[in-house]
Amino acid sequence: MKITFYGHASLGIEIAGKFIIVDPYISANPKASHIDIHALKADYILLTHAHQDHIFDVEAIAKRTNAIIISNAEIAGHYSKKGLKSHPMNHGGSWKFDFGTVKFVNAIHSSSFPDGSYGGNPGGFVIEGEHKNIYIAGDTALTMDMKLIPMRTKLDLAILPIGNNFTMDIDDAIIASDFVECDKILGYHYDTFGFIEINHEQSIKKFFDKGKDLMLLKIGESIEL
Repeated sequence: MKITFYGHASLGIEIAGKFIIVDPYISANPKASHIDIHALKADYILLTHAHQDHIFDVEAIAKRTNAIIISNAEIAGHYSKKGLKSHPMNHGGSWKFDFGTVKFVNAIHSSSFPDGSYGGNPGGFVIEGEHKNIYIAGDTALTMDMKLIPMRTKLDLAILPIGNNFTMDIDDAIIASDFVECDKILGYHYDTFGFIEINHEQSIKKFFDKGKDLMLLKIGESIEL
């Protein structure tokens, strides 16, 4: 399993020869100007919620690649009406795809499309695939529901928002890593704009002092599990 950071909360995931894009907000992000969305491969697009900084490039990528959009029922329906392929989900549900099993889990946040229309309830994803399991938290506050995840799935990586203001901060993310019982963390949703800028060295040290590994990838950088 290969995971690439495309800035903000955007990720590329390669599992079993399939390509997944998560929350594509790339072409509108000045920090990701070196990433060409027209060169990205996508068999699936996972969307945690409907905010513009998570869906900006969905239509451009989906129309070019014919990717299947996986999200809550409202977001999936929104894109289905536009003629795009989608797979609707809701909290607690899971589905076996050709790259692995996806479970839609709770997130504490809000969700609306840029025009203000309803974007369903926000969520996160637990992906079990290729003998490696990951949790993509989406935009969320710290929530006790995270404790449910390790009851079903032993995680190899937790991808957590750490930018504060709109989501968890570093200290809450450390608690979240305890809740999901995973000490290997990929941080995201930070530094894109002023409200969510973080101190990298201090953040990494806080995790290290708790015996945990916080990875802060450069945009375009990848890790393999």
